[in-house]
Amino acid sequence: MRSILVAGLDVGSACTRAVIGELLGDQYHPTLGILGIGRSRTVGVRRDVVTDLEAATECIRATLREAEVMAGVRLDRVYVGVSGDHIAVDQSSGVVAVAAEEIVPRDIDRVHEVAQAVALPQDRELLHAVPRDYYVDYHGGITDPVGMSGTRLETELYLVTGSSVVVGNLTRAVEKAGYRVQGRVFEPLAAARAVLAEDEKELGVAMVDLGGASTGLSVHYEGKIRDLGVLPFGGSTITGDLIRGLSIPFADAHRVKETKGVACARLVDPSELVRLPGVNGRGRSVPRTYVAQLIEQRLENMFRRINRRLHETFPQGSLGAGVVLTGGVAATDGICELARGCLAAPVRTGVPAESLAGLADMIARPGFATATGLALHGADRFLETGEGASTVTSGLVTRVGAWLREFF
Repeated sequence: MRSILVAGLDVGSACTRAVIGELLGDQYHPTLGILGIGRSRTVGVRRDVVTDLEAATECIRATLREAEVMAGVRLDRVYVGVSGDHIAVDQSSGVVAVAAEEIVPRDIDRVHEVAQAVALPQDRELLHAVPRDYYVDYHGGITDPVGMSGTRLETELYLVTGSSVVVGNLTRAVEKAGYRVQGRVFEPLAAARAVLAEDEKELGVAMVDLGGASTGLSVHYEGKIRDLGVLPFGGSTITGDLIRGLSIPFADAHRVKETKGVACARLVDPSELVRLPGVNGRGRSVPRTYVAQLIEQRLENMFRRINRRLHETFPQGSLGAGVVLTGGVAATDGICELARGCLAAPVRTGVPAESLAGLADMIARPGFATATGLALHGADRFLETGEGASTVTSGLVTRVGAWLREFF
C-alpha cells in the first residue's frame, strides 16, 4: 500500500517543531493520522529571522529526523511556516466582466489575477492571496460565486507579502537540511486551520497566536477572514522583563518563565519562593508573586494592544465565539483568566483536535498548533490538487528503509 504523508515545520524563535501525518479516509471524510513529532530548542534564528544558516540548518534537520524516527518514514518535502514583523498584509480589489450566462472557475481565476496585479518592491514576495469577499453585480457577502448568474464579478483579497531575504534564507536552511519546501504558509493561517471550528468562524472568532518573537492574528466572521496580521511582541518580551526585573541572564529568565511562570499573581501562594542563581554560586530567592506580577503586567499590556486592534475591526461584543489563544505562550498558567478580563470576551486555549487521529494526544498543546496546521494545509492541498505530499510504501519495508538511510 502507498501512504500519503504530509509534514509541517514551524521554525520559531524559541522552539522548532515538526509534525508528520498520514492522510486517511477520503475527500469527503478526510482525517490526518499523526505518525511522528519532533521538537528542539531553536538555534540560528532570532526574532523569526535566520541569523546563522548552518546552526539553523542543523536545528531543522534534527527536528525533522526526530519526527521521522518516531513515524518510521523518511520525507522529501515539508510545508514551512513563515511569520515575523517582516510580514505585511494589504488589501486589494479586482473586477472582471462575466461573459457567459453563469460564473465559472475561470472567472474566479481572472478576477484574482486582476486583484494580484500589484507592483511589489524587489525585496518583497507574495506568499498568499486570501479572498476576503466576493461581489456579483454589486451584491456582497458571497463565499463562492461559481454557478451564479451575473455580469460583473468583484473580489477583495488580502495580499500577504514577506521579505524576500528572510523567506529565502529560511527556505535555504530547510533545503540544506535535505528537504524540499513544498509550500510556505503564513503561520496565523496555519494555526487557525488547526484550532478553530467552522461554527466558531461563522459566529465570529479571533485567533491569537502568541509566539516567541511575534503574535499572529486571524479574525473570522460569517465564515470569512476579516482581519489578518502580525503584532511585534511575544514571549521574548516577557523574558526581557524577567531579565531586567530579576537581574538574571537570558537562559535563567527563560527557565523561570517556563517552570514558574503564572499569568495571574493572585493564583500564586504568597509564601512560595523562586530560587535564582547568583554570582560565584551565591543564589538568592524571590517571591513567586513578584515573578507573576512581572509576567502579568507584560501580558496585560499585550492584551490591551490586541484589544485595540480587534476594536478597529469589530465593535464590542460582535465576536460571538470570543477569542482563542494558541502558541507557546498560551500554555502559561492563568492566561485565559487574565485575557478574559482584558478583552471582555470569552477566551479559551486552542489546541489541535479536530480531524486528527493516531498520536493526536501528543500534539494537543498550544505550541503545536502551527506545525499541525501546516500538515493539515498540506493534506488540504493534496485533496484539491493531488500534489504536494510525500508518497512512500508503508509497512515493514518503509521502516527498514528509513533505518538503513539513517545509518548508511
